[in-house]
Amino acid sequence: MSSTDTTKDVEDDNIDTVNEDIERVVISEDKKDTDKDCTSCEQNNITEGTEGVALKDTSVCVCASCGKKGDSDDMNTCNKCKMVKYCNAACKKKHRKKHKKACEKRVAELHEEQLFKDVEPDECPICLIPLPPDQSQIQFRSCCGKLICYGCIYAMKMSEGGDDICAFCRTPYASSDQECFKRVKKLVDKGNANAFCHLAGYYKEGSTGLPQDLTKANELNHKAGELGCARGYYLLGMNYYGGHGVEVDIKKAVYYCELAAMNGYIDARYNLGANEYNSGNYDRSLKHFIISAKAGHELSLVPVKNGYEQGLVGKDEYANTLRSYHERQKEMKSEMRDKAAAILDRR
Repeated sequence: MSSTDTTKDVEDDNIDTVNEDIERVVISEDKKDTDKDCTSCEQNNITEGTEGVALKDTSVCVCASCGKKGDSDDMNTCNKCKMVKYCNAACKKKHRKKHKKACEKRVAELHEEQLFKDVEPDECPICLIPLPPDQSQIQFRSCCGKLICYGCIYAMKMSEGGDDICAFCRTPYASSDQECFKRVKKLVDKGNANAFCHLAGYYKEGSTGLPQDLTKANELNHKAGELGCARGYYLLGMNYYGGHGVEVDIKKAVYYCELAAMNGYIDARYNLGANEYNSGNYDRSLKHFIISAKAGHELSLVPVKNGYEQGLVGKDEYANTLRSYHERQKEMKSEMRDKAAAILDRR
């Protein structure tokens, strides 16, 4: 799988050349364009021109289209690459064709930077220890909408009178599926991202009295992702991959899995690595596996080790990955989590 289909169309913006290593971006305008005045500049009483130089991240910028100076806060920034500014939409539109190629290149670079960036994991709201990558060791609570580790759930069960109450908000567990559904619906109405993802599961399975509706499930997963639930994006991506409620679309599958990975969902990261490997993109594959291994994902260590043995992963990088893996594993451990895991293993 590889990225991407965007959920929103954004306006194309333009510049001749984007130079990332210096403070200014030099823009070559042909004489026909530079001789023309920008009406927006005239309206703002900006009369001092330049040779088409656009300054970045300063209080005074230069329009990439007409080359006139302006106040950075009042100018129109390229929606995609964020690298250049214009007097207004008119100058932006005029410069669109010239900027498109450089803009798309920069957007792709920014995407790669974000995609292969380490992400800090979410924490259990009770013990404040990073949540484990294994989703079977995490539980969603319909009363408060929190994701709680089984260690804290186990600790509550072992406490006096804590067998049937939420470890976070102390609300008694729902007595029926219908009551659980009502609680989830209330959380959805309040905009809880995890609740949207949970409700999607009801529609996918056709449970709690709801009809099976894969299309509705996908819509809810998409909304969950937009609200910050990485698992929602992951499930939506896998549905595009398998054609569940939607037509098979590998590009969209990759896009949503990448969004999930960039938001810290380790299973999405691992699947992206496996897909890149199957496509013969070994360097990209190993980048994904190294990130997920550092996040404490045990399965990812195998391809990283194989990459090291094949000379695709350097000695220092392999050692650093192993070190980070063990540190994260240690960070995620607790006595209560170990006891809860032992009970789960016996089931």
